[in-house]
Amino acid sequence: MTIACVIRYEIDPFQKEAFKAYAENWGRIIPRCGGHLIGYFLPHEGSNDIAWGLVAFDSLAAYEAYRARLKSDDGGRANFIMAQELKLILKEERSFVEVVEGTLGIAPVQGGFAQ
Repeated sequence: MTIACVIRYEIDPFQKEAFKAYAENWGRIIPRCGGHLIGYFLPHEGSNDIAWGLVAFDSLAAYEAYRARLKSDDGGRANFIMAQELKLILKEERSFVEVVEGTLGIAPVQGGFAQ
C-alpha cells in the first residue's frame, strides 16, 4: 500500500445506525473490488455528524481500476442507492495521502510506557 483514500463524511446525526449499516456493507464490497479497507469510523466524542472511511491502494491507477469495478458491482450499486434514498450522507470529501513506510498498523508495546 502506498496511498490511502481518506473519505470524510458529513452525516445526518439522526441516521448514525443507517450509516453504520452502510459502512458494514463496504466491509464486504471494498475488498471484493480490490481495495484494502483500513476501516470506517463513526462519531463517538465531540462532533456527532462526522464519519471517516480509509481505503488503501498500491497506486492511483489501482484506485481507478477499483472505482470501475465498484461501479459495476451489484452490492456497491445497491449501497450507493441506499445511502441516496435515505439521504444519510450530507457531504462527502476525498483526500489522497501517502503512507509513510514503517508507520501503518503498529501495535502498542505490551506494558505501555517505559518508566
